[in-house]
Amino acid sequence: MSSENPDEPLPPHAYVPGGPWPHPVSSPSGHSHGRPHPKIAPIVGNAWNESPMFKRGVALFNAGYYWEAHEAWEYLWHAHGRKGVQAEMLKALIKLAAAGVKAREGQVHGVRIHAGRAAAIFRDLRSADRSRIFGLELDLLAGFAESLAENPEVEPGPRTAVVYRVLSFQLEPE
Repeated sequence: MSSENPDEPLPPHAYVPGGPWPHPVSSPSGHSHGRPHPKIAPIVGNAWNESPMFKRGVALFNAGYYWEAHEAWEYLWHAHGRKGVQAEMLKALIKLAAAGVKAREGQVHGVRIHAGRAAAIFRDLRSADRSRIFGLELDLLAGFAESLAENPEVEPGPRTAVVYRVLSFQLEPE
């Protein structure tokens, strides 16, 4: 996953560990094999709408490409030095995407663990003067992640599905 273009066509399949599709990076037939790692700039202030990689992650997540969304946000997490408020927000989104991967794998325990960790981070980020980060409502995200941890949405879908959205939640930055 190396595209910085949020409007680039979606990959030919969503990667699910143990599924029928090759690993996107390590397999020679993977959809991102051989692509160089992109140089990603951190998001400055709250200018998330100027970050192609952030927007690409949102588009991938909303379409059911949870592994690929995880990868997009992980590039940004590293660009932020893996510390600070913005990095913590990205870490929470990465955990939420990981819950989607676990749901596709049919792993209830994994969904609970990742969603619970995401919820805790979203809650920790919420403060009297901060209710949104990257245009996303922290209470809404925490509520969804908590609900997912308590009642995992685990519907792997057909094993050969190119992509299958398992999470009912959509990210809608404003």
